[in-house]
Amino acid sequence: MEMWKFRDLMTTGELYFRRADLFANDKNEGLPPGEYLRTLALNPLDVRDRQVMDDHTGSVAQFRESFYISCWHLHRNETREMWKEYGEDGVAICSRYSLLKSALDATGDRAFLGLVQYGWKHVTGPNLFRYVTTKRVEYAGEREVRAVLWIMDALAGGNRHFNSDNRAHPRPLTPPLPDRVPEFVRRKVDLQALVTEIFITPWASSTTVGEVKHLVKSNGYSIPVQPSELTRYREFLP
Repeated sequence: MEMWKFRDLMTTGELYFRRADLFANDKNEGLPPGEYLRTLALNPLDVRDRQVMDDHTGSVAQFRESFYISCWHLHRNETREMWKEYGEDGVAICSRYSLLKSALDATGDRAFLGLVQYGWKHVTGPNLFRYVTTKRVEYAGEREVRAVLWIMDALAGGNRHFNSDNRAHPRPLTPPLPDRVPEFVRRKVDLQALVTEIFITPWASSTTVGEVKHLVKSNGYSIPVQPSELTRYREFLP
């Protein structure tokens, strides 16, 4: 994570969950792609079939507003790409699957944890959870473990993708009400029990190293802090 996110995590002790439809790097998060919809024997060039496809996608686009996500990485070895994309100036906080599951269980929410699958061959029918735990193949290098809170708005309607002429659109035409459907939620967790190690970016300055150690200690945590395994190669990293 970036340094500003780490500062927030250490000072608040809260995990951040972003609403699925608001992911900046993938506006199609949680939606079935066109190649999947075509497996439903629908022709996108047929006006009536196009309406069925838009109705399905538009409905899913509203349902995904109930899912709040915290993204983790299934570690095998460090890569320059993951550091560059998500923590060039920051840290990697490490945990174990079982510890994260316990932290989620303690929130009291409808919480789910699982590996993201890449590609759509395994999706053989409409299923919201499969949609929200599936990503396009180009993201496979992220090896994502996804923590999901399912927080439904009991008063929400499902027809915000229809216009005044009763024509379906593949996205809602109006946003959800912010007082009932927030853009994110935060949940307090026991960081000492959750986090096993903290690794600092290979491009860290001595100032950054000192700040990371200070944030951990000053907030009452005794979590091991180590340099990235790639630090010794930093001069050779592109």
